[in-house]
Amino acid sequence: MKNNVTLEQAISQLLLDKNLTVSIAESCTGGLISSRLTDVSGSSAYIKLNLITYSNEAKVKMLGVEPDLIKNYGAVSEQVALEMAKGARNIAGTDLGVGITGIAGPTGGTPEKPVGLVYIGIASDTHSEAHKVNISPELSRIEIKYQASQRALELLQRFIKLKYL
Repeated sequence: MKNNVTLEQAISQLLLDKNLTVSIAESCTGGLISSRLTDVSGSSAYIKLNLITYSNEAKVKMLGVEPDLIKNYGAVSEQVALEMAKGARNIAGTDLGVGITGIAGPTGGTPEKPVGLVYIGIASDTHSEAHKVNISPELSRIEIKYQASQRALELLQRFIKLKYL
């Protein structure tokens, strides 16, 4: 926090200043990113869609994620996070889309994809990027979800600053 401004408030101001809209598709965070952003009054001016697509079926049916991507790379992958971001953006017609998928634990991890592995995708009409984040598997499920949402918000803020300022 800088000058008592929260990360959520800083993102809100960036979105308002640049007249940008955002849509969010969440899996492992279960709506936490959307919840944090909508804690800021006036968020309806820039948040147009929040989806929790926890199941693979929801990712395919609601966001248009190709089943072959999930089959070939897994639901927790860079490719799926990007497609979630693009799908949310396309459905809502927003300037930006955010997608997040990961393993919040305490079960479900493998040696290749351990608990705490998260992928975050961010997409605009001209640029998209995906980030791999490793959160300590020693944290609780709730803490992993919070850390994942925090990293997603930090990356969204960075994306806006780099692409629109």
